[in-house]
Amino acid sequence: MAANEALVIAGASLAGARAAETLRGEGFDGPVVLFGEENERPYERPPLSKDYLMGKAERDAIYVHPEDWYREHDVDLRLGAAVTGIDRERHEVTLADGSRVRYGKLLLATGSSPRRLQVPGAGLAGVHYLRTVGDSDQIRQAFQGAERVAVIGAGWIGLEAAAAARTAGAEVAIVEMAKLPLLRVLGPEVAEVFAELHRANGVDLRMGVGVDDITGTDDRATGVRLSDGSYVPADAVVVGVGITPNTQLAEAAGLDVGNGILTDASLRTSDPDIYAAGDVACAYHPLLKSSIRVEHWANARHQPVIAAKAMLGQQAVYDRLPYFYTDQYDLGMEYSGYVEPGGYDEVVFRGDKQRREFVAFWLSEGRVLAGMNVNVWDVNDAVQALIRRGGTVDTAKLANPDIPLEETGR
Repeated sequence: MAANEALVIAGASLAGARAAETLRGEGFDGPVVLFGEENERPYERPPLSKDYLMGKAERDAIYVHPEDWYREHDVDLRLGAAVTGIDRERHEVTLADGSRVRYGKLLLATGSSPRRLQVPGAGLAGVHYLRTVGDSDQIRQAFQGAERVAVIGAGWIGLEAAAAARTAGAEVAIVEMAKLPLLRVLGPEVAEVFAELHRANGVDLRMGVGVDDITGTDDRATGVRLSDGSYVPADAVVVGVGITPNTQLAEAAGLDVGNGILTDASLRTSDPDIYAAGDVACAYHPLLKSSIRVEHWANARHQPVIAAKAMLGQQAVYDRLPYFYTDQYDLGMEYSGYVEPGGYDEVVFRGDKQRREFVAFWLSEGRVLAGMNVNVWDVNDAVQALIRRGGTVDTAKLANPDIPLEETGR
């Protein structure tokens, strides 16, 4: 790559901003161009379903950098400028307005999009999806005026939205096809904790049922008709049924794609001059020895650091354990590690599950794959060390809060 060739980033997200920050921090003084489809400068998404949604955080708190940072660091930030094509042979990206920009190395930080509900009435006013700050603004406004809110989907976004709606004083019903919230992610042993949390806070859980249609009058949603024949009236409907990685650019350019853009451990795609990071990247993880895609803040924050260093020719490998967190009502938790759905044979609890003050560990053949601390703090580093150490543990010691985690091995 010639010294004066631009390093181009497609996606002015947290991942894109962190990559630009790292490129400058590592001493690269050539052109850095950061393209964003939205008209907002890069911001963080967790507050959109947490403090910002509940009105506890001001808008300025969500941004990755102050407004002047990009100019001060000579980062060419172009908002409202979507990258629509990649010419790998010519090393060019095409923008929505037809213009072209040459790149030496390219990072795809295109993120993901909410899955759309495919039922009659899904397009009515008052049906909301949460992905952008504009979405969060609309939902917050809707919660302020709503007496009844229906949330379709009991994943992390759905549960956090439900907690925000209850905090705003609305009656809330959650509709979910699985038997428990977060069942696929956590398994029944821990998913039940979140079911009881929401029941205790007055949420009507409609589990094991699908959605037939969304009803409305005057083109505005008034409720949700369920597959068991029951009906949930609602002044606002929030849909959180998963996200899909935005791989269209990569697919059209002929890059290897499979549950995201496939990369090696340095976030390099099948084209040695193109990298991917964040929600869109399905990256090989050297510790887990498999390719995984993680839809959480920590990946969007840390993966681009490795990608940027690799773009500069450094030896850099992403081997952080997957990590995420949530805050709902009086429950706060951190989760580290990775477990395929159904990929464990035992869950060990350390602490008081009934009081929701515990650490849960997912094990396979005596080895800890993941751990989640709920309302128990300053243990996440020890949990991660236990996972990284490998080897089997003594489950009786693991369950005993009086025995340090470092002493639970066999």
